[in-house]
Amino acid sequence: QVQLVESGGGLVQAGGSLRLSCAASGRTFTGYVMGWFRQAPGKERQFVGRIRWPSGTPYIADSVKDRFTISRDNAKSTVYLEMNGLKPEDTAVYYCAADQIWGAYSDPTRYAYWGQGTQVTVSS
Repeated sequence: QVQLVESGGGLVQAGGSLRLSCAASGRTFTGYVMGWFRQAPGKERQFVGRIRWPSGTPYIADSVKDRFTISRDNAKSTVYLEMNGLKPEDTAVYYCAADQIWGAYSDPTRYAYWGQGTQVTVSS
């Protein structure tokens, strides 16, 4: 059974940094895309970025590409979202997702597996 567990969220002041982790288990994820999404209250789930196991190049959405990076640790089956220069508008629940897909990576309905989410709150 596939399980994704996010961690690393919290409360941070504007301008601060956080690193979110997504630990994946339950199967071999070769060829899978790991996506990061976020959802603020009352808003739709927003694509943040993605990376493919085991060697794909990470992609970050234009809205955050100057501040966020994605990386992975294949040995730990863990994907990271490093967030710098955080702003109050980055406040949201952040989710990782996984599936063996090609294309339309920003569409959350394309992903079968989701973590429980981790709250990120940025104070002004």
